Amino acid sequence: MNYRSLQGGEAVSFETAVRRGLAPDNGLYFPTDIPQLPASFFEKITNLSKEEIGFEVIRPFLAPEIDDSSLLQIVTETLCFDFPLVPLDENTAVLELFHGPTLAFKDVGARFMSRCLAYFNKKQTSVHNTVLVATSGDTGGAVADGFLDVSGIEVAILYPEGKVSDIQERQLTTLGRNVKAFAVAGSFDDCQAMVKRAFLDSDFENLGLTSANSINVARWLPQMMYYFLAYAAVKNKNQNLAICVPSGNFGNICAGLIAKKMGLPIAHFIAATNVNDTVPRYMQTKELDPKPTIPTISNAMDVSIPSNFVRVLELFPGDTLAQLFSAVAFTDAETKVAMRDLYDTFGYVADPHGAVGYLGLRAFQKTHPDYYGIFLETAHPIKFPDVVEETLELKLNYPSSVQKLLDLEKKFERISTYADLKAKLLH
Repeated sequence: MNYRSLQGGEAVSFETAVRRGLAPDNGLYFPTDIPQLPASFFEKITNLSKEEIGFEVIRPFLAPEIDDSSLLQIVTETLCFDFPLVPLDENTAVLELFHGPTLAFKDVGARFMSRCLAYFNKKQTSVHNTVLVATSGDTGGAVADGFLDVSGIEVAILYPEGKVSDIQERQLTTLGRNVKAFAVAGSFDDCQAMVKRAFLDSDFENLGLTSANSINVARWLPQMMYYFLAYAAVKNKNQNLAICVPSGNFGNICAGLIAKKMGLPIAHFIAATNVNDTVPRYMQTKELDPKPTIPTISNAMDVSIPSNFVRVLELFPGDTLAQLFSAVAFTDAETKVAMRDLYDTFGYVADPHGAVGYLGLRAFQKTHPDYYGIFLETAHPIKFPDVVEETLELKLNYPSSVQKLLDLEKKFERISTYADLKAKLLH
C-alpha cells in the first residue's frame, strides 16, 4: 500500500508517510486504495479475538513493509486493554475507549505509531525522529506515554495554556526524559498551525520531524479498529447500526468511515461537536467557514479547523457523504443536562465529550427509532473532575495511574510565537 498527498503529490511508502507526517506540499497523506474485506471476515468476526480483528483490518495498509509476525506483535501491544461495550437500554450502548494507560481513546493511535516507528528505526539505527504534536487535551498525554523512552525519538508537545484540564496537563508535563512540553499562549488551532509550519521549515531538516497528531497516517488509521470491535459485539442484534462520535479534529470518525469503506456494515455515522461547529454548518451550507475557537467544557473538541475533514470528503465526495453521515452541535448547558440524564437514568458517569456523543445519538434516534445506537466515551471522567463532580454532585475516585501524577511537578516551557518554538527546538 502506498500513500499520496491530498494536494496531489507523488505516492510514497507507509514508512515515508509516517516519518514525514505531513507531505512536502502541506497535504495529508491518504491511502492510494481502500482495501475491501471479504464477506467471510464479517461472518466469522464474532469468533475472533480483538488482536486477530485488529491485525486483519490494518494489515492491508502496511504490508509488506511490516512483516506479519512483527505487525501482530504491534497490534497486540496496542490493544492490550479492554474496549467494553456497555448497554444502557435495549437500543443504546456506550463504547468505552478510556481503559488504556492515559485513560483516553488516543492511546491506541499513539501506541501503534510509536511501535511502527520503533520497528523502522531498528532497520536504520542512524535515523532519529522528533515527534512534534499539538494537543487540545488527550493527544498529548497519549503521545507522551506511547513514545516515552522509545529509542531514537524525541517528543515535543504543544498545548494551549489554561485550556486543558489539570489531569490532562499533568499527563504530558510530568514524564520528562525524551518528552518536552510547551504551553502556548493561544488556542489549539494556534498550536496546530505552528506544527504544520514547522514541517515546511527547511531549518528543521536534521531533526527528522514527524507528527503524532491524527494528521499522521500511523496515528489515524489504527483508530478504525474500535469500529470493528463494536460491530463484533452487536452483530447478532440484526439491526441497522448508527455510531455517534464526539468530534474535534475528525480523525476518529474519519477512521470509522474508512472502516465503512472497507465493508463494515455501519449504516450511519453522527459527528457530535460542541459549539465549535465548523462541520455541522458545512453539512448545511457546503461551505467550510471556520470561526474563532470558543473554549468549552469538552475542551478536546475545541477545534475550529478540523484537519481530517478533508480526508472525510476524499472518502465520500459530493452528495454521497450526506447519505451516511450527519453532524450536530451542542452547547455546554446541553452537555451538562446530558451528563445528568445519563447519571439519573442509567447510573452512568460520562465525561463531557461522551455526553456530547450521547446527545448526538439521541438526536438521530428521535427520527430513526429502529436503529441500534452506539456512542463513544472517549475519556475517563476523572480527566475532568471539576465539571463532572459539580454537575453530578458526587466525588470521583482517582485511578492509581492518575493518583501518582498528583505529587509530580509539572515541567513545561511557555511560548507564544512560532519563533519561540523554533528557538526551543533548535537549541
